[in-house]
Amino acid sequence: MSFGKLGLRAELLSAVAAQGYTAPTPIQTQAIPVILEGYDILAGAQTGTGKTAAFALPIVQMLSEDPPAKKKRQPRALVLVPTRELAAQVGKAMQDYGRRLSLRATVIYGGININAQIVRLNRGVDIVVATPGRLLDHANRGTLDLSRVKILVLDEADRMLDMGFIDEILEVTAFLPDKRQTLLFSATYPDSIKRLADELLNNPRQIEAARPNRAADGVTQVVYRVERLRKRELLAHLIKKENWRRVMVFTRTRYGADKLTQQLITDDIVAAAIHSSKSQSLRTRTLADFKRGLVRILVATDVAARGLDIDGLPRVVNFDMPDIPENYVHRIGRTGRAGEKGVAISLVCDQEQALLIEIERLLNHKIPVKRLAGFQPKNDYDPDIIAAKRKLKEKAAQKQKKAIAKSSGKTRKTQKAGKTRKNTKRR
Repeated sequence: MSFGKLGLRAELLSAVAAQGYTAPTPIQTQAIPVILEGYDILAGAQTGTGKTAAFALPIVQMLSEDPPAKKKRQPRALVLVPTRELAAQVGKAMQDYGRRLSLRATVIYGGININAQIVRLNRGVDIVVATPGRLLDHANRGTLDLSRVKILVLDEADRMLDMGFIDEILEVTAFLPDKRQTLLFSATYPDSIKRLADELLNNPRQIEAARPNRAADGVTQVVYRVERLRKRELLAHLIKKENWRRVMVFTRTRYGADKLTQQLITDDIVAAAIHSSKSQSLRTRTLADFKRGLVRILVATDVAARGLDIDGLPRVVNFDMPDIPENYVHRIGRTGRAGEKGVAISLVCDQEQALLIEIERLLNHKIPVKRLAGFQPKNDYDPDIIAAKRKLKEKAAQKQKKAIAKSSGKTRKTQKAGKTRKNTKRR
């Protein structure tokens, strides 16, 4: 399959070719024709599979073929995303594709001055990419008119629900026309996504480019068992010994991210943190430095697990295991993108064993375990070894039980024989 067979205009085919893509990914092959036909879709696709282009290309084409009714442009397509970073990346894709067909796209999110956004909206736009909170600010102020939106996209919908955006999403839809095309993309399919799809989608076509709730095939996963207090020491050891040049490390909390970053800097490793407490300008600058190789280790919380598209990221590390199993899939999806290979390493202490079990249950397979001499916990918890020992104990107990039963049987027979002899003598 080539992009030329998906029904896209020559300008968009040229844009795709300029980015170096020669063949569409599975999600693009399946979604683009269905979107162009006007259907609602519920699409399951792993992060890093090209789903931004899967909806951006057909949206730009459809809007270009249907000029706005009024002279002043008002948004006719709206893309909702969970994070600022993802908004910036999706917005860039929309701007790049839209420019080819004289369409305007803008990005709206919090953390920056709202007045500059108002100026851009007043100039007129065709496509808005936004996070829910800031979008509602504009809608309630009257600085954004959503009454002519024809296409709504919910990108990374499961992540938005995890972040508690369900009320905001439903509030946004109240500003939109009832008659519209809705495209819902999600890497996982929890029950909350199914309920949201029932609420917003009209006779949708369901598309699955890959089985939901699993990691990309190109990502090699491994677990290192380690004591909690020696995680930082093990991470620094691996970085230096294996000469890791570009690594994204995930922590559970913002405090943990800042603390680990300072510890790595103390270990003479160039590191920087990115999380929701950082200003947007600092987050943007830190990410740019990481992409350029000026920062060796990028420490992030789950707010960065979605939406960061970093070309050629060879590995990610789960310094802390995520509380929500689905977030493991999103985290490790930062590597192994677009057909590349990647490695996902998890540092697991005894206290996180239950979290690991939940993740393996979600993935439906065990993650291989590695042990590094000098870093193994004193009471190394290995479910396989424990299960094997339990079976051996059970077999030994059964054997002993049989031996006792057999011995008891012999004793009873001996006692019975003795009684018989005594009775015979009496006679």
